[in-house]
Amino acid sequence: MKFHFSFDIKKPAQQITHTQKLLLIGSCFTENIGEKLHKHKFSLLENPNGILFNPVSVAEALHQYIDKKHFQEQDLFECNEAWHSWKHHSRFSGITAAENIEKINKATDRAHNYLKMADQLMVTLGSAWVYTLTAEAPNAVPGSVAANNHKAPASWFSRRLLEAGEVIALFDALLTKLKAVNPSLQVIFTISPVRHLREGVIENNRSKAVLIQAVHTLVEKHETAYYFPAYELVIDDLRDYRFYADDLVHPNYQATQYVWEKFTAACMTEETLLLMKEIAEINIAFQHKPFNQSSEAHRRFLGKYRDKVERLQEKHPYLSFAEERNYFAGASPQ
Repeated sequence: MKFHFSFDIKKPAQQITHTQKLLLIGSCFTENIGEKLHKHKFSLLENPNGILFNPVSVAEALHQYIDKKHFQEQDLFECNEAWHSWKHHSRFSGITAAENIEKINKATDRAHNYLKMADQLMVTLGSAWVYTLTAEAPNAVPGSVAANNHKAPASWFSRRLLEAGEVIALFDALLTKLKAVNPSLQVIFTISPVRHLREGVIENNRSKAVLIQAVHTLVEKHETAYYFPAYELVIDDLRDYRFYADDLVHPNYQATQYVWEKFTAACMTEETLLLMKEIAEINIAFQHKPFNQSSEAHRRFLGKYRDKVERLQEKHPYLSFAEERNYFAGASPQ
């Protein structure tokens, strides 16, 4: 008997390797994948504006990086005894406006330089519902979209659902602009399998439908764009609440791991997959907690993996094993 529906996943024109630079932007699911890429020694920059859920905020952030747009203190607002930006996640909030501006502009500069050199841009869209700012919101253009509500009063916002045509137009212009800045950049679109049930079950499905329609239209039009079906893998392949956390909203570890395995199989070269296995073995050894650090067995263990790391570093000099080399040389990890 079959207990889940599996389907083939088309491979992208340009598969991922460790020599490439990856820029990830979008919802919290982006960060789940980013964490796994980081553990496997990929070169990546993740969410320079913090977590972003809606297409407008994602597109605005990418325009910000391309144009190297710097923020000023008058672009911020004060709420709940802290300063915030309507275009950034709360991780860019701070006690003083000056502190915020420094963090925001440093992140923008880094993203601007990184985007010009990036090989892959992974965009994960979470919801087509947007919260636009009302005339009551401080330091905001009424009707503009907030990337994060920063626990501000509800009267500062008005909610609406984007239409597929709006999302298509938004990213159609952006993809053209990205190609002019970085002609070799491949854009990998995904739709987050996280369910936005605070909007309501029906409203969540309407939102995902808008994103699906828009993204597939963009992929059909732009040869540098590719769609990876993270949403379908959780909703249609696994299709079971056993693969969700207790909140019944976020995919659990097993679901995320399943999507990760499908992602690597489809989007990475065979050589990359083999190298990832070697790195994973070193990661496990690096996390090993010895019963007796002074034992002969532990010294042999350290020596074995010190040699493995040295050989791997020599073969792949673009990877960084500084912490691991320090540990296997006999020092305690930081």
